[in-house]
Amino acid sequence: MRGVVSSKLEPFLDQVNEVMANARAQGIGYTPELTREGLNNLAGLMAKGPEIASVTDVLMPDYEAAINVRIYNPAPDKKLPVLLHFHGGGHMCGSVELYDPISRELAQQCQAIVLCIEYRLAPEFPYPMGLNDCQYLLENYRQLLVEHNHNDVLYIAGDSAGGAICTNLVMNNNQRGDIKIDKQILIYPSVDYTMSFDSYQENGSGFLLETAKVEWYFEQYFHSEQDIDQAAQSASALFGTFNDRMPETLVITAGCDPLRDEGNAYAEKLAQHGVKVKHHQFNDMIHAYMLINDLVQDEYQQTFKLIKDFTA
Repeated sequence: MRGVVSSKLEPFLDQVNEVMANARAQGIGYTPELTREGLNNLAGLMAKGPEIASVTDVLMPDYEAAINVRIYNPAPDKKLPVLLHFHGGGHMCGSVELYDPISRELAQQCQAIVLCIEYRLAPEFPYPMGLNDCQYLLENYRQLLVEHNHNDVLYIAGDSAGGAICTNLVMNNNQRGDIKIDKQILIYPSVDYTMSFDSYQENGSGFLLETAKVEWYFEQYFHSEQDIDQAAQSASALFGTFNDRMPETLVITAGCDPLRDEGNAYAEKLAQHGVKVKHHQFNDMIHAYMLINDLVQDEYQQTFKLIKDFTA
């Protein structure tokens, strides 16, 4: 069933849909440059995050590339959990800077040391290069925190493609057992690269993120693979191995999102395998509502309330 969007978002969507229609009429297609510019333009609709006691930028140690990680410590005098934050953007867009307000809120609300990584983006760095960056951070984040007072509790969090990264890390590390992820926080996550659910048709136009755009994102992400369909299937966390060793999970979905159904299915599958899971859907929200929080302040704060309660 197609979602019914909040009246708070209607003027914004009218403007976006007009711009998109004009671009199509002029034959302007998708490009990485225009897509990145479009996402970065949403920064004008994002409220600044809270002041954090310590914010520092460091490079990942002993790594094949110069990858920046921003560390947010809300209480340097306390021994805090660690939260690895993976930003969204279709594996092609987004940045530590764009997501700075969300990283700050996560640090403040969860009372955790947040690390947000500038992982490499497609199409210049296709799958699995960005994911490998995040895996390396998962394995080595303690080396970045030698001057920070932290405990052994570990959370991971991400929205959209960042949610995909979280679930990929869980899937890839599920059998190893040497890295304990205590909780994962997923906001409208991408967990099915095959795009097999009905919400891609029901919510696939008019709600900012459109099905054709998602398909293009995935083509860029997997473009170096000889068999894109096979790569998409094997990389989809929804089709991976589930068991009761997976971390307790919070899943937040949006009712007017093409990715709605796969997020719901992931939550249901976790529960079926004995994993503790909490799921909340904002029925009248769209994909990426966290990046336009000036328009949906109540839902933005409700989202962080859910996260705060989950990590308490």
